[in-house]
Amino acid sequence: MKKKIFVGNLSWKVTEDILKPLFEAFGQVVSCKIINDQYTGKSKGFGFVEMADAAGAQTAIDQLNEKPLMERNMRVSLAQERPERPAGSGMGRREGGRDDRRDSSYRSEGSGRSYSPRS
Repeated sequence: MKKKIFVGNLSWKVTEDILKPLFEAFGQVVSCKIINDQYTGKSKGFGFVEMADAAGAQTAIDQLNEKPLMERNMRVSLAQERPERPAGSGMGRREGGRDDRRDSSYRSEGSGRSYSPRS
């Protein structure tokens, strides 16, 4: 049974090509992914390694947790399952969005806005 491992406290210089061989010493690695910021493309300093069997995954966790990699001690543990999210949640428009919060004293006139002081 496949096991997903969380690997944290990584240097921003660590790549998947550096991380994967460390875990291959303990068994077959199914996948290796370092998480990058969607806007800058830079590493967020953590990633996930999926191993083919539970015994190899546990051995990797035991042997690599708190071990240095590029001058930082890795945090290695079994990954937590993500809870299911309802469809449509996330980046879409929320109820009570920005338009509902606007101060009624601001009025849109053409391309600019004017201010009407309250009495």
